Amino acid sequence: MTSLAERSPLRDAAVTAMLPVAAEQGWTWSTIRAGLEAAGEDPALAESHFPGGPVDAILTWIDLANRQMEEAAGREALLLLRVPARIRRLIELRLGAVAGHKPALRRAVATLSLPWNAPQALRSSAATASAIWYTAGDTSADFSWYTRRATVGAIYAATLAWWLRDDDPDLTEALAFLDRRLAGHARFQKVLKRVKRKAA
Repeated sequence: MTSLAERSPLRDAAVTAMLPVAAEQGWTWSTIRAGLEAAGEDPALAESHFPGGPVDAILTWIDLANRQMEEAAGREALLLLRVPARIRRLIELRLGAVAGHKPALRRAVATLSLPWNAPQALRSSAATASAIWYTAGDTSADFSWYTRRATVGAIYAATLAWWLRDDDPDLTEALAFLDRRLAGHARFQKVLKRVKRKAA
């Protein structure tokens, strides 16, 4: 899979150390320097390690969370589940990867929502949706590759937005919301299939 940003153990450690700082101060160069210092690196090298600045740090965190989801899924018999159940579990694992850092995540979302960060925001959403489908075992190479990721991306984004309404890390209500979205999508797909059969 294509990563969102350059990967290295130092960048992973630094961005992890940034999270409590970002929760309080937002994603800034100061946050990056604090994370590097906590990871044992010279904070004066912030531009060398994160040349894209705060957005680069956010994309590194998103990529790290995607990998943590993949690693957690690898410890489960995920492929024994039906595809909808796999997607549901993967979204749960993806949310779980950031559950302890909701304030930092909310600030990250706000930063990526700025108009000039739209390309990076789109790229990060696509990468997460692709990671979910890839981990679910998707091997499609036709047009469905795009439609599946667009669908999962929309469901994940809606669930994430709903979950970020407060600072409670608990996922219970967010997963109930996710279940409703997945059920609604399943009903739509059934109706669509009936319409196609009649049209044929």
